[in-house]
Amino acid sequence: MVQRFVDSEADGVPSTALREISLLKELDHENIVRLLDVVYGDRKLYMVFEYLNQAQGSIKLADFGLARAFCLPVRVYTHEVVTLWYRAPEILLGAKNYCTSVDMWSLGAIFAEMLTRKALFPGDSEIDQLFRIFRTLGTPGEQDWPGVTQLPDYKSTFPRWEVDANRSIAQLVPRLDEHGRLLLLSMLTYYPRQRVTAKHALQHPYFDDARLVPPTGVR
Repeated sequence: MVQRFVDSEADGVPSTALREISLLKELDHENIVRLLDVVYGDRKLYMVFEYLNQAQGSIKLADFGLARAFCLPVRVYTHEVVTLWYRAPEILLGAKNYCTSVDMWSLGAIFAEMLTRKALFPGDSEIDQLFRIFRTLGTPGEQDWPGVTQLPDYKSTFPRWEVDANRSIAQLVPRLDEHGRLLLLSMLTYYPRQRVTAKHALQHPYFDDARLVPPTGVR
């Protein structure tokens, strides 16, 4: 059970809770947590989810409060999406049109965190988040991200960090071999159109010696 507090004197139910409820009612997949019911009372909103048996090692996607439904044609979106630490730079720079490539950036940050057990970019504000990314991967320019200088929140006064991204990642995530670093960097590519897709990421040589999980195991 997930609890959402609602102040009766405020604007009502938070938009993030409404968004999460709306998405989960439409999503039906064995790898996504199921929303069983929604209960409102005593100025509190409760979302009741299915029980996951830890003994079976079940892992499912959850917490869709900052998720966004993606459809074609692409609409104009706000930047109030994705938990800050995993937010793609195009969103941080105010892009109004973005797509599933933002999820691959998030996946890259999570991939690194799983290996090091600490967040890769633990920013405490949007500008701090952006600068943490720049210090690690270098400040982007038109040569590696066409159109970046035209994004609403891009500033020509941004500090210019000149960084060898491969060496930087090797220092931050030392457990990764060369294939692993290349995979991570492909997820953390600045230019969204060149960022690796989920399909191509799964075909990366990093996974060549990965063991297949039996159907009865963790999905």
